[in-house]
Amino acid sequence: MESRIRIDDTTLRDGAQTPGVSFTPQEKLAIARHLDAVGVEEIEAGIPVMGGEERATFQQIVELELQARVIAWNRATVDDVRASVEAGARAVEISLPLSDIQIQGKLGRSRAWVLDQLKRTLEYCVAQDLYISAGGEDASRANPEFIIQYATTLQQHGGHRLRLCDTVGVLDPFATYDMVRQVIEATGIEVEIHTHNDFGMATANALAAVRAGASCINTTVMGLGERAGNAPLEEVIMALKHVCHYPGNYQTKELRPLSQRVAKAAQRSIEPWRPVIGEYMFTHESGIHTDGVLKNPANYEAFDPGEIGLERRLVVGSHSGRRVLAHQLGQLGLETTDPLLDTMLPVAKQWATQHKRPLEDEELCRLHSLVRKAQIEVDTVETSEAL
Repeated sequence: MESRIRIDDTTLRDGAQTPGVSFTPQEKLAIARHLDAVGVEEIEAGIPVMGGEERATFQQIVELELQARVIAWNRATVDDVRASVEAGARAVEISLPLSDIQIQGKLGRSRAWVLDQLKRTLEYCVAQDLYISAGGEDASRANPEFIIQYATTLQQHGGHRLRLCDTVGVLDPFATYDMVRQVIEATGIEVEIHTHNDFGMATANALAAVRAGASCINTTVMGLGERAGNAPLEEVIMALKHVCHYPGNYQTKELRPLSQRVAKAAQRSIEPWRPVIGEYMFTHESGIHTDGVLKNPANYEAFDPGEIGLERRLVVGSHSGRRVLAHQLGQLGLETTDPLLDTMLPVAKQWATQHKRPLEDEELCRLHSLVRKAQIEVDTVETSEAL
């Protein structure tokens, strides 16, 4: 595992390109501050050459003087980079396609043209004393030898790192590992990985790249981005910590508040089943699971919910057992005799099945009251008959 991993979050660039998403300047500034509070090392804050509000907001983000490095995205042209410099950028991402599909089909150019354009743009960037990440768009469908040629050219002309992009999300973790490893072994260049989630493997591919030696990961909050989106920031941070055992210094309790901020700005919801930040991450219903969690939460939880500011919830539903029912009634300060549990449990499970959700606390209280009342009435009749 690389001893120093950096996250370059691109919520304000790639995330902002999500269909239907449009952040206001104020929202962008607030998101930038919050990303900085989480501790991400780099923020890709926009595309200054677009001009107008985009350029003005980028400049305002630079002027925040955040701890994170603020990066401007550019096509690999001098005009794009000049616009970024004029907006205050001291670090840039310059992008060129690497696959023949895009070089020929999108640009109508050749591999030789790509390398020449890279050299010309790098010359200007170096003259401006910029930190330079050079992106290889669609690297996942590019010729491996050409990727190495591109990386070598980048090294020879003053670039600092190579961004390998799985632009259409066609890599799997094994292919990602092999691609990154091959480039690093051939050139020794620093590698940044940019993954897309078209087949649901963005986070896995990002971690595979780190295993292969990549030192920088692109993310977006909640995985926003083109089509199916990018590697979600919250997944990457928590997986680095708990799956890869990377000792990062991120403020994980800020991940859900940050996600809530971005979700509101993007007019999205945080689905309860969403990994890491969804409330179902720590909601337990089934009898086997709730019994295990009551004995030791680590039986069925990958990490403590407090790490991201969530709380554990045990609920009574259609798959629940006696123990969780007794526990929940006890939490509510209600009686938990065996006869009462025997009567309540099947009724509660039937109710949950009919309503397709677990019971809320007030519903448990009401059911408890009804069952207890019925039991008292039955006991009274039996007693009078005995007398």
